[in-house]
Amino acid sequence: MMTPFLNRVEAGRLLAEALCASLPDLTSRKDVIVLALPRGGVPLGLEVARALNAPLDLMLVRKLGVPGHRELAMGAIASGARVLNQDVIRSCGISDEDLEAVAREEQLELERRARRYRGDKPWPELKDRCVILVDDGIATGATMEVAARAVRQQQPTLLVLAVPVAPPSSLGRFTPLVDRIVCLMTPESFWAIGAWYRDFSQLNDEQVITMMREAEQWAGGDCG
Repeated sequence: MMTPFLNRVEAGRLLAEALCASLPDLTSRKDVIVLALPRGGVPLGLEVARALNAPLDLMLVRKLGVPGHRELAMGAIASGARVLNQDVIRSCGISDEDLEAVAREEQLELERRARRYRGDKPWPELKDRCVILVDDGIATGATMEVAARAVRQQQPTLLVLAVPVAPPSSLGRFTPLVDRIVCLMTPESFWAIGAWYRDFSQLNDEQVITMMREAEQWAGGDCG
């Protein structure tokens, strides 16, 4: 029986161990960068970056929620990339005007978070680098898919998807998008990401900013 993670920090440490075991050259590579999806992916990304002695940055992605049912994703956007779920769009009768209105709103939120979390720091160059995309789990996969497509456009030498938990049906969509997948648990009966954590408390902007500052200050890796 699969045991839930205590919290995101524990999940991040276990994920770092799995990455070290799966790709043992990660700790010796100088081109590695860890990109975490805020907010929930940042505590895990911090643990992975620390273990790999690699820099941590953010991959900002926003879900496009169906109007009136915002938890239902009709797609997702990132800087320079968009993924749409045409089945949801058709079944919910979403017009082009409604879709674009939601996309504009979420684009503004992307820009707000970029300013809030990163200030005026330039975005990292990903071309010819080893990029590890980290989140606290995958449900439908729409958010991570747009993140992977956005990174792939920048031509990394290696793109690794690293998450603690995801249903097998969602992981399958990433096989053509990434070079490696590291996932600790793939339960058939998935329910929701939060069901696989004892503590799945939501994070706020201040916590994300604090963790990103910590990532800039720590030194040394602890695996390998």
